Amino acid sequence: MIWSLIVGGFIGFIAGGITRKGGAMGIIANIIAGLIGSSVGQSLFGTWGPNLAGMALIPSILGAVIVVAVVSFFFGKKE
Repeated sequence: MIWSLIVGGFIGFIAGGITRKGGAMGIIANIIAGLIGSSVGQSLFGTWGPNLAGMALIPSILGAVIVVAVVSFFFGKKE
């Protein structure tokens, strides 16, 4: 359980860095984005690639990027 939260936070952190929204996201948001993104990514792209804590890393990161992009589109600051 704790390991899944750590890996989810790592996935969310990478997704935030890719989308350049990581500065606006906190630790809890990284974990949530990583866990939800992992589910989305594995549903869309499958479970190929290296696995860590039951999550396929590459599809999980792709899914987290999608989740962060969609959430920032709807709830991000309009500049």
